[in-house]
Amino acid sequence: MKAMISTMALGILLAAAIPAAADDAAALYKSKCQMCHGADGKGSAAGQKMGVRDFHSPEVAKQSDADMAKITNEGKGKMPKFEGKLTDDQIKDLVKYIRSLK
Repeated sequence: MKAMISTMALGILLAAAIPAAADDAAALYKSKCQMCHGADGKGSAAGQKMGVRDFHSPEVAKQSDADMAKITNEGKGKMPKFEGKLTDDQIKDLVKYIRSLK
């Protein structure tokens, strides 16, 4: 019985943490990415001048999550690297958030 209660409590805690991670990723995107990539992922005016890719484009859509995480971590072109500035979990959450943009 104790094991069942512990399992249920853990499940409730995990369920409560998922929306918090999504909120954190949205806040991170807004503070680190939105200025160039735009709120919708299609690129801000400044970002488009620098050549950022539209997150909805076929080229970006076919990239794996690992590819997107690597670009975020190491930077690419004019995009700065976030290695040491964001944790691996934050980058994974950002990639999930980017995939959810419509």
